[in-house]
Amino acid sequence: MAQKHYIFIGVLILAVLAGIFAYPTPFNNGIKFLNDKLSWTLPQFPDKPFILGLDLQGGVSLVYQADLSQTTDKATAMSGLRDIIERRVNMFGVSEPVVQIQGQDRLSVELPGVTNVQQAIQMIGQTPYLEFGEQKSEEEIKYIQDVIKKVQDAQSKEGATIKDIEKIKDWQLALQGQAAFFKPTELTGKYLTKAVIIFDQTTYKPQIQLQFNADGDKIFADVTGRNIKKPIAIFLDGASIIDTNGDGKIDNQDLYAPIVENKITGGKAVITGDMSNQVATSIASRLNSGALPVKIGSPISQETVGPTLGSVSLQKSLVAGLYGLLMIAIFMVVFYRLPGLLASIALVIYVALVLSIFKLIPVTLTLAGIGGFILSIGMAVDANILIFARMKEEIKLGKGLATAIEEGFKRAWPSIRDSNSNSLIVCAILFFVTTSFIKGFAFTLALGILVSLFSAIFITRILLMVFIGKWAEKAKWLL
Repeated sequence: MAQKHYIFIGVLILAVLAGIFAYPTPFNNGIKFLNDKLSWTLPQFPDKPFILGLDLQGGVSLVYQADLSQTTDKATAMSGLRDIIERRVNMFGVSEPVVQIQGQDRLSVELPGVTNVQQAIQMIGQTPYLEFGEQKSEEEIKYIQDVIKKVQDAQSKEGATIKDIEKIKDWQLALQGQAAFFKPTELTGKYLTKAVIIFDQTTYKPQIQLQFNADGDKIFADVTGRNIKKPIAIFLDGASIIDTNGDGKIDNQDLYAPIVENKITGGKAVITGDMSNQVATSIASRLNSGALPVKIGSPISQETVGPTLGSVSLQKSLVAGLYGLLMIAIFMVVFYRLPGLLASIALVIYVALVLSIFKLIPVTLTLAGIGGFILSIGMAVDANILIFARMKEEIKLGKGLATAIEEGFKRAWPSIRDSNSNSLIVCAILFFVTTSFIKGFAFTLALGILVSLFSAIFITRILLMVFIGKWAEKAKWLL
């Protein structure tokens, strides 16, 4: 047996394995049938699912606007925000989330497989925002106390209504409780490195030690230096850290505000208080999961993509791909006859290989990504067309089939190399400078181009060498 036959057998085995891996259902059904009928215990082929994007699987798309009013390095702040939110949603087991920056101050969060919008919003909202507040001026405190007293007096009157309270200027201050007496400082979770649990050496009660980076160290020293003998409040997600009223919740009435005795240097702060181990662990975990560098409120845009709509889109895309593959095969057989048929077989192998690679990497498939894959099917035959055109020229010159095949591949290679290199360059540009949907299109197209080169130059060539022999010299009409 010639070497080409061994290579052909290897290609055949590779094609069968790739096809079964891409779509194992028929094979596994056959194995199950044999096991049931003959009492065998043959193993089934692993069925690894394709990773589908938001538009195919369904899910939630949210857009948040960050508050960058207190930030000078906006690009760094948004980059940090994106990384932390992505890490946060990954902790909740969301499959292939897409978190990306839009414009200067917006963050897009796509959560495939999540159909409950409120659940998704809560998931993002649980990401902690740590901030430190210093006491307002005496004049501001006196004004707040007066407002609170007016509200309390209005509430104590018989038959008081919400409208009666809303007539009082700045009545919302009363709702903030003790938190109203503090204003934010420049020290936030943006500068937090880590939070660890330590224990008081005397009382053995748990405490939370905060470690800041170099910039945070300087800011913390400045904040504590100007607030000696004054309280500094610590807030998490706009609420205070410690459950002081014992209601089991952390809210704005639960204010933690230790008195600063001296200017603190070294970049470390300690949260003390009447905390249980469970509460301390929960707070430290939330802080370590990502203290947001900037504030984000409720989403300014939210959209739910139902799984039914995604299923319909996926089905139509697959049908379009099958029609495209069939039309290309018909075109190749009509115009190039036997070589066209062999090229069509190579194209089917190409499809199986690409789908298997999509599963192995894995590639998150979106409609745009499937569009890139379908486009690559058409481009996959470009190399074959160039090769066959060169082969025709060699045959017309009276050369033998073996020589014509060899010269066809040799003369077509420069054109194949240059055209596909240009396409790959465009794919690289699209991938690195565009958004996620275009990235998916560029990636699947580039992957398809690379596999198509292997299919045309290697697989098609082996098929031609095996199936077109001396007998074809007498039946050149098949070529």
